Parts: sequence; C-alpha cells; structure tokens
Amino acid sequence: MDRRNFCRTAIAAGIAASYPLLSGCTRSEPPVATSADTSIRGISLDGAEIELERAAIKELGDAMTGPVMLSGHPDYDGARLIWNGMHDKRPALIARCLNNQDVANAVTFARERSLLVAVRGGGHSWPGKSICDDGLMIDLSQLTDVSVNAETQRAFAGGGALLAHLDLASLPLGLVTTAGVISHTGVGGFTLGGGFGRLNRKYGLAVDNLRSAELITADGQVRTVSSEQDADLFWAIRGGGGNFGVVTKFEYQMHPFDRNVLSGSITWPFEQARDVLEFYAEWSAGLSDDMYVGPTIATTPDGVRIIMMDVVYNGDPAAGEKELEPLRKIGTPIADDVFVQDYMVMQTKDDAAFGHGIRSYAKNGMVKEWTQELIDTMLDADDPRVLVTNHVMGAAVKRVGELDTAFPHRNAEIMIVIAGGWMDATQDDELIAACRAYHKALDPHLGGYYDNIDFDGEGAHSNYGPAYARLAKIKGQYDPGNLFRLNSNIEPA
Repeated sequence: MDRRNFCRTAIAAGIAASYPLLSGCTRSEPPVATSADTSIRGISLDGAEIELERAAIKELGDAMTGPVMLSGHPDYDGARLIWNGMHDKRPALIARCLNNQDVANAVTFARERSLLVAVRGGGHSWPGKSICDDGLMIDLSQLTDVSVNAETQRAFAGGGALLAHLDLASLPLGLVTTAGVISHTGVGGFTLGGGFGRLNRKYGLAVDNLRSAELITADGQVRTVSSEQDADLFWAIRGGGGNFGVVTKFEYQMHPFDRNVLSGSITWPFEQARDVLEFYAEWSAGLSDDMYVGPTIATTPDGVRIIMMDVVYNGDPAAGEKELEPLRKIGTPIADDVFVQDYMVMQTKDDAAFGHGIRSYAKNGMVKEWTQELIDTMLDADDPRVLVTNHVMGAAVKRVGELDTAFPHRNAEIMIVIAGGWMDATQDDELIAACRAYHKALDPHLGGYYDNIDFDGEGAHSNYGPAYARLAKIKGQYDPGNLFRLNSNIEPA
C-alpha cells in the first residue's frame, strides 16, 4: 500500500482545507452599525426576543475600531462561518474586534441589553459554541499576532491566533510549547479548555504552560491575570473554558526543542486490532515522558478498516527507536512511516481531512485505566462509519495536582474521541446516531469528558468535580449575570 495515499482518519480525504467566504451583498454601502437605519431583532440571554435600537447599534459602531457587521455586509457570511459546517447560524451583529477596547465595548453593549454572546477565536469549536443565532458574535479573528522572546523563552499570542501561528513563530528559534493536533485550531478555546498536544507528556497541557493572560470580563474591564495578579481568576481560566471573559492575549512558557523529531505513524489492518490494543494497554504504562503514542481506528476512503499509532518522540532519535521497537514487533504492519522529520509534518498531517466546512459530530471520554473489558467493548462496538482517536495523557500531565488548575482530569491516561465527518447534510441523523451508539457502549469504562470537543457536554458540575464549587464562586464574582454562557457552563454561585 502506498503510504502517501493512505488515509489516516475516517473522514474522507480531499476536503478543502479552507471554506470559501460567501458574499451576500452587492450594495455600495455595506450594512455596518454606523449606517444602521432601523432597529433589528436580537435574542436575550434567557431566549426572549428583544429589540436592538438603531441609535444603540450606531453608537457601538462609532465606538469600535473594527467594523460591526449586520446581515447583508459583504464580509458577514464569511465572518459567521466557523470550522464545523454543522453550525450555520446568523448573529444579529458581528463585532470584529481589533484591540482590547473593541472587545470591552462589545461586551458592555451585550451586558447592558442582556444580549446573547458568542466569542469566536479561531472558530474551531467542535460543538459550535463560537456562533449563535440573533445574538452578538465577538470576533477575534484579526488578533493573530504572535511574538516570541528567545531570551526569556516566552511567547505572546493574540486571542484569534491559530496553533500554526504559535508553532511557526517559535520553531525557527528552537522553541516550542504544547499545541494541539490540527494546526488551524485557535489558541483561545484550545488553551482555556486545557490544551492537549503531542508534547504534553513532556511539557504538560497548554494550561500548565500559560503564564499570564489579558482578558475582558463581563463588567467591561480589561484585566491582566497571572499567579501573582487576580490569581483566582487565573486559576479558573486554566481549564474553566470561556466562562470568565474574553481572552485577547496569552503568554506561554516555551521550551528548547529540536524540530527534527522521530515521528510518524504505524498502521495495521483492523483484524490485528486486538493484538495491537492489548499490547499497547500494557506497554504504554511504562513509556518515557518523551514518547507520545496513541491509537486511532479509522476507515480509509477505499473502505479498509485499520488501526494505527501516531508517534512523536521528543528526544534522541536513537533512544526513541529503541523504546518504539517492541511496538513494531506486534503483528504485521501494513505501513510504517516513523522516521526523523520536521515536527510540522505531524502538526499539519490531518489539517485537510479536518478541513473547514466539513460536517462533524464528536463525543469523548476519559480513560483512567486500560482494561480488557474496555478493549473488548471497543472492538465489539466497532462501526466503520466512526473514527475513534485519542489524546494521550499521563506523565507530566498527571504530575500536576488535581486542583492546581481548573482542568479536572489529571488522573486520566488517555482521552478517547469518537467522531464522524461528512459533507451531506442528509447524513446528519445517521452518523450522529452512530457516534452516540459507540459512545454509549464505551460509557461504562469512561469517566468525565473534555469540554472543547463534546457536543452534549451536560453535567458540568460533576465533570469539574471538586473544582466546581470554587469555579462557581469565581464565576459569581466576575460574571454574576452569566453573560458568557455558550460553553460548558458554570452557573454563578
């Protein structure tokens, strides 16, 4: 089999990596807030219809540096599109923010009217929480600047930056921090939810590398938070998601890094999945911090069901080869493309398959221990329509105290992600049901979920466990009206 043509996910290859921006207007004067000639319909935080007055809309537009777009503006349709094509919503207003004051103005406008708010960073929210109907979208997509200080080993990224912006700014300087597995993911939601990546076993989660943040809270105040300043709020945003404000800048700890790393994938036919998983369950428990290996079960475009292991070894390649050798002896791989190559090869390898515009649904769950029962269930419930992938944890992730940050799942070894991807809307019900059925079968073996991915995400109280009471108290202090509610919502105490 030609590995260059080998599909590494269940999502059909060839999906365009970018979704075309639609133009919905041919007017010579594009409809922006400053030219609003009538009031428009909005929706309140409690779901009631409200009127957004012409004068108030114009006042917001006048106060902003960036445009406040209404439906019909030539950039409106492009601005409202997010990565997952499942979510086709139309905000009443889109405030494209160019600085902190723009964000503060937009937040104040929404709070004073109890207007529903969605915050768009990179637009990669799998469950679509960065967009809403008839509310206000706070659009950070222009805040993409990333600067890296090689001397202090710190990086600063705007709230609309993508993981690729962060990687590409730091790697030429011989530095890196934990970033996710799809390079067009935004740093914002990724970091605030916890932040898994191929280097987290060595360097910890993104929240473990966050040193400070600038955010605008519900009162319209611009705050810089860190372990020394507003420490409670800083604790809360490290895993508490977008519950506490709009983050416009992140400061990350960086680490020395050789971008030429032992990395790639090893693939077996699905018929060997039991041997591979049973070996992995025992072998993975003893891996070094440098070794990141996780299983994916997928279907290729030509209908072949496979199991593969993604590998990144953050250390001496010779040592990595030795540590990987036992896995390579399991079964008979049909492809092995693990060799020393640029880190960005792995960081971008799934970008097209998870391209903008795809319709996708996902559920997930945390695995604290690999058991024979879990493996049996995974294989018995297997469905060729479903992608089963992962985020590997343990090592440095596990050594952070359970309540040192708000991220609630330090004791998990791996997160299993169950997803489907398609382009035809008529397949929605069928493929969502397939993902839910597989997750239901695995659910007895799982404990808790990752907010950034899970669609249904109910039960934030139980998911955050012992951290919830403190989170609710901080939420009550900084967002008593629950303005920021399109997330895995924490009710204000």
